[in-house]
Amino acid sequence: MENLRFWQHSPQPWYITGKEHSNMKQSMTLQESINLDALTKYLKHLEDKYAEIKQVMSKKYVPAQRKADLDKEMIVILKQRDVAENLNKELQFHHQRLKIISYALPSWVKSDMSCSFQDFVKQIQKTKVLYGDQSIVEELCEDDPGKAKEAEILLYYFERFNELISLGEYEKAACFAANSPRRILQNIGTVNKLKAVGKIRGKPFPLLLFFEAIFSTSCAHRRPIDAELTLEGIKCALSEKRLDLVINWVTQERLTFSEEAGDVICDYGEQNTYNKAKCLALAQIIYIECSLPNKALLCLCKQGQIHWAMEYIGQFKDFTSNDLMQLIKLCPNTELIQCLTKEWNGKPPFLSFGLVILHLFSIDMKKVGIKLLQEINKDAIEHLMINDPFCSLEEWQEVANICLQNGLDRLSNDIMSILRSQAGVTEISEEDDTVNLMQHVFW
Repeated sequence: MENLRFWQHSPQPWYITGKEHSNMKQSMTLQESINLDALTKYLKHLEDKYAEIKQVMSKKYVPAQRKADLDKEMIVILKQRDVAENLNKELQFHHQRLKIISYALPSWVKSDMSCSFQDFVKQIQKTKVLYGDQSIVEELCEDDPGKAKEAEILLYYFERFNELISLGEYEKAACFAANSPRRILQNIGTVNKLKAVGKIRGKPFPLLLFFEAIFSTSCAHRRPIDAELTLEGIKCALSEKRLDLVINWVTQERLTFSEEAGDVICDYGEQNTYNKAKCLALAQIIYIECSLPNKALLCLCKQGQIHWAMEYIGQFKDFTSNDLMQLIKLCPNTELIQCLTKEWNGKPPFLSFGLVILHLFSIDMKKVGIKLLQEINKDAIEHLMINDPFCSLEEWQEVANICLQNGLDRLSNDIMSILRSQAGVTEISEEDDTVNLMQHVFW
């Protein structure tokens, strides 16, 4: 009761909410509100209510400290997200770069490689900036991990080759380039780099090692070494006086033939008379493979194989008189000329003897013409003149004058005698001005 009195007379304010007041009104009367037992009972009710509210609060609400901890965790996670995004951008950049390389590297290899690979890639990137994702860049942007992986491998070979060159390991570099996958380093760019190295005293020529390696393994590939590399390889071998290598390469068909390759071998033969016959035979093989019958025929004639040359002419039937005149000019062989100006295997001559003589004197090959005239007799010249439908009487008279001017008076007289004996031929003196050449027309 003392406590109750103290509570009633206490100056401290006490507030009862509307709900609490309602509860009190519902559960207690005024008399009960001053009853200790009733108040004790109501206290128990409030304690239960407090426990219920506390339980609800623990489920629906969190402490302010927990919120602070969650904020810290969120900051850490956001930083991790930023790092992952940056890494993703970097990986995307590298992936794009590899795709550019996968497109640029094969194109660069097929080109003349006049610019560096880095400059070539920059040019591709500029193309993409200018034209967007259209045309060739569409192929570049295709998502093909296989191509990217392949580009990495090819780029490795390219960088490794440059590294070996910079380290002075030229022999290793030559072999490394020769054995590169898909012949990625078998190109003029590699040749130029090995050329720049030059010869090293006491060591094999790196460029020659490179060509030996690629030609020896060319049979393993579906296609032979291209014509440009073939030409460079032949030049390199001949510069080192290794005709034996060229013979092996040509006869084993490990290269791509070209007219230029045949010309190089012919020129080498002209400068090295000891090997001239071998060089002509090799060049002949190349010219035949390249469908160059004129040059193949010339090689046969320069080898002295006149019989086979005549058979070759008879087989092709595409040689014109101009072709054969050019052949005589390049190979003024008297036996060849005699064969061309007489019947062969029952067929008429390919050329007129009289026209050949006039042609030789017109191109300053007088000695050859005189030698031919010296070796012919009256019966032979008569047979040639009678069976020659191409050389006119005036042209034969010109041949007779040439004989007279060069001390072959007898042959000149024989030719004139044969001309006079032809039916319908009348000799007109230069001093006879009374003859009217047209009088037979009006008679």
